[in-house]
Amino acid sequence: MLAKLERLIGEIGDLNSKLVLLVGASRSGKTKLLRELGTKLNIEPLNVGLELGRRLAATPINKRGFSAGELLREIADKERTDDPLLLDNLELLFERGLQINPLDLVKRLAHSKCVVAVWPGELRGDRLIYADISHPEHRDYSRDGVVVLEI
Repeated sequence: MLAKLERLIGEIGDLNSKLVLLVGASRSGKTKLLRELGTKLNIEPLNVGLELGRRLAATPINKRGFSAGELLREIADKERTDDPLLLDNLELLFERGLQINPLDLVKRLAHSKCVVAVWPGELRGDRLIYADISHPEHRDYSRDGVVVLEI
């Protein structure tokens, strides 16, 4: 699976959005694969929930949604520019109070550099789903503009 992921990363260089989402059931090995890639490339995957959560905690509640994208970009820009950005634990981005589009936010990061992210939901047909439809944080996106590697 690691070889397939590396091949995908090599193939997306000319695309407008250089985003690869690792998608699979819970405990299917998405994070393990991301860590294996990180070890091979000598890159530490970014725990978005931890890093962004730490910064948002110092941000007034009414400004968190506006600040989330900016803070995530700052965190991402600290990483080495030529290397892929490896993102895990994206669940915080789906928090309703932030009122942001998590997939769009990650796609925007992938315009300037390759991003490999663990999708915390599932793929149903050509739709990326986060949480059950009855859940308040439920999201449903088209996979257009995203390269998906199913685990």
